[in-house]
Amino acid sequence: MKIGILAAGITPDVLRSEYPTYAEMFAQQLSALESSLSFDIFDVRLGEFPASTDVCDGWLITGSKSDAYGDDEWILQLCEFIREVDAKGQVLVGICFGHQVIARALGGRVEKFTGGWGVGVHHYQVIDSVDISLDRNDMAFCAFHQDQVVEKPEKMTTFLTSDFCQYAGLIYQDRILTFQGHPEFSKAYESELIDMYDGKTLTTEEAIKARASVVRENIDNDQLMAWIGRFLQG
Repeated sequence: MKIGILAAGITPDVLRSEYPTYAEMFAQQLSALESSLSFDIFDVRLGEFPASTDVCDGWLITGSKSDAYGDDEWILQLCEFIREVDAKGQVLVGICFGHQVIARALGGRVEKFTGGWGVGVHHYQVIDSVDISLDRNDMAFCAFHQDQVVEKPEKMTTFLTSDFCQYAGLIYQDRILTFQGHPEFSKAYESELIDMYDGKTLTTEEAIKARASVVRENIDNDQLMAWIGRFLQG
């Protein structure tokens, strides 16, 4: 089964010698869990789009430093692509920016969150009323975002939430699955990002709090990535 990864962002240049790109993180981790999956990567931030939604069986949109509510040509084209994928009933997964741009494309609203940055390891409550294949009431994984979905698409259901991020996980039937956080990020990579943005994008206080959470908390990446792999297979 072929999955198209729409790379909306890339690992910062200073970390590229140690870490794969965001698209490569997913391709490597998911192929290790699900040998039936193969991957094609399209660098949509550079305008490299698939010729058609039909060239792959399912799709995944990565994180990005770009704003999902922006009107860059490639973002608008990506929104159109998302709507076509949805209309054809293909499987679609979105992570961080991917979560946000899918929400935008399908009628939701995204904006810069007035409560500041969500960085470090965050805990999210699993909503009991949603029928999903998670056997936990609480999930923890890395986050790195300031933008948030503030109005979800009507058709999508919230399955993860927190006091900081109301719409932390959205799902539509067995076809669309999105996460505000980063199940592909290791704690080591999250720590590198915190160090890189300390005193720049992040205040010193935000960075200190985020570092402490990375040291203190366990993350549920294995379970989440396994679920994403199964979801992509329909």
